[in-house]
Amino acid sequence: MRSMSQLGNDLYSGKTSFPFVGRRRLWFLIAAILVVASALVPLFRPIQFSIEFTGGSQFTVSGVATPVDQLIATEAVHSVVPDATTKVTTVGEDSVRVQTDQLEDSESRQVTAALAEAYDVPESEVSASFIGPSWGADVTRQSLWGLAIFLALTFLILALYFRTWKMSVSAIIGLVDVLVITIGVYALFGFEISPAAVIGFLTILSYALYDTTVVFDKIRENTSEDGEVSGRTFGESVNLAVNQTLVRSINTTVVAILPTGAILFIGLIWVGAQTLTDLSLSIFVGTIVAAYSTLFVASPLYSLLRENEPAIKARDQRVTDARALAGTPV
Repeated sequence: MRSMSQLGNDLYSGKTSFPFVGRRRLWFLIAAILVVASALVPLFRPIQFSIEFTGGSQFTVSGVATPVDQLIATEAVHSVVPDATTKVTTVGEDSVRVQTDQLEDSESRQVTAALAEAYDVPESEVSASFIGPSWGADVTRQSLWGLAIFLALTFLILALYFRTWKMSVSAIIGLVDVLVITIGVYALFGFEISPAAVIGFLTILSYALYDTTVVFDKIRENTSEDGEVSGRTFGESVNLAVNQTLVRSINTTVVAILPTGAILFIGLIWVGAQTLTDLSLSIFVGTIVAAYSTLFVASPLYSLLRENEPAIKARDQRVTDARALAGTPV
């Protein structure tokens, strides 16, 4: 079995090659299915937004006897507001966080007392906070503005750096692919989208952009060498570049998801820190999707956009004709 270093050498030299460009129709079909499926998931499993987006009341009970029984919190809230929607989360080893719909001040005081009595702790151990709908709407608006500005700046910077808008378009479509699929995964498994998760989404878009830029830089290097004497078509030069950076992409992805996965596990199982969990979860899922999108969507799409340009089409035809004359398989 070949070592990773030997595989990397074979990929770089072209001795071994995966058909990222040659089988792009298959990859595009799979990508389209994933995107459409991710877009349809919220129709069957609505996206869960955190209290920061929806508004509501939140109670934190400290000094709870272990093991923590979350059902007690739900029953305590329903004893005051029978039809209230509740979400109960264990925080650390001896604390409980309870989130509900927006409650009146009198209801909030009664719920505080009910939780204190249910868990047999002083009322001073129960903290209550309220987030209004206007604040949640403001958070939503700022998140959407942040995403729009990020994508606009990405398009502009890539167009200036690579001197072609087609690389920008390919990169943006790859980023949108990452975002839609990641949100689809969140909806499918019932993960909650919080401000920390939004920060994570922007982080993974930055990671995807970094990964795509590295691959595109190699593509530009390879295709700029495609003069009259080159024996490669444009698509083959793009495919070679993706293969040459494949091991780096895999290594970078593994290095990124291992610590993120560890943080996710620690935050979810041991610490119970919601912000830590939301942030690491979005980065963990998005990093994997970003690696797939760069290899199977953005790069083959760029090749597709450029291959019909007259100059490139004519040069590719000369390469094909030269192979036919030499008896080389096309």
